[in-house]
This record gives sequence, structure tokens and C-alpha cells, in this order.
Amino acid sequence: MRADLSGADLSKADLKGANLAYANLHGANLEGASLREAKLTFADISKANLKGADLRRTDSTETNFSGANLTDAQVNGVELFRADLSGAILRGANLTAANFRLANVHGADFHGAILTTTVLRETDLEGVDLSGLDLSTTLMPRNWKSTAQGKS
Repeated sequence: MRADLSGADLSKADLKGANLAYANLHGANLEGASLREAKLTFADISKANLKGADLRRTDSTETNFSGANLTDAQVNGVELFRADLSGAILRGANLTAANFRLANVHGADFHGAILTTTVLRETDLEGVDLSGLDLSTTLMPRNWKSTAQGKS
């Protein structure tokens, strides 16, 4: 059964380790919530407010974060394989060791994000502005330098 929490106010909720796979959290308020180590696979978290949320070590494989606000969120070690982050706001988010392999990041805002040892390999970064970010330890797509001159 798919949990329907669309539009729910879960701000500051402790959802550590929760199984929210396939859940509908579209437009939910998860500001400051702890989702640490939660299972979010295939969940719809589009247009949700995750400002300052703790998502460390969540499994977010194929999760829909499109249009979500992840400003200042802790996204360390998160599995985002094939996740949809199109139009997501990741300003100031800590994305250390997050895996964005094959994720959709079209139009995502990474301004001020921390990308230490982040995996962006096999991710289409066309049109994504990574200027001003420290990418020295970020695993970038093989062709990134040739197609994104001046953005490192």
C-alpha cells in the first residue's frame, strides 16, 4: 500500500529509518525533519519543502524530488541513482558523497552546495551551473570539461 502524505505538515518530524518507499509526499512540509537512513525509493517528494532536513544515508533511488526545496539540507551519502531532481533547489545543501549517477538534475540550483566526493558520473549536466563550487574531489562525467568550459 502506498502512503499518501501529500501536503502533510511533517516539519521537524522524526522519521529516522522510516520506510517511505513509494509514498506520496508531493508538496509536503518536511522542513527540519529527520529522514536519516529512511527508505525513500520511488517516493514522490516533488515540490516538497525539505529546507534544513536531514536525509543522510537515505536510499532515494528513483525518487522524484522535482521542484523540491532542499536548501541547507544534509544529503550526505544519499543514494540518488536515477532520481529526478529537475528544478530542485539545493542551495547550501551538503551533498558530500551523494551518488547522482543517472539522476535528472536539469534546472537544479546547486549555488553554494558542498560537493565533496560527490558522484556526478553518468549525469547529464548540460545547462547546470556549477560555477563557484569546489569540484576538486567530485567525480564528474567523462566529457564534462569539454562541454562545460569555465564552470569549474
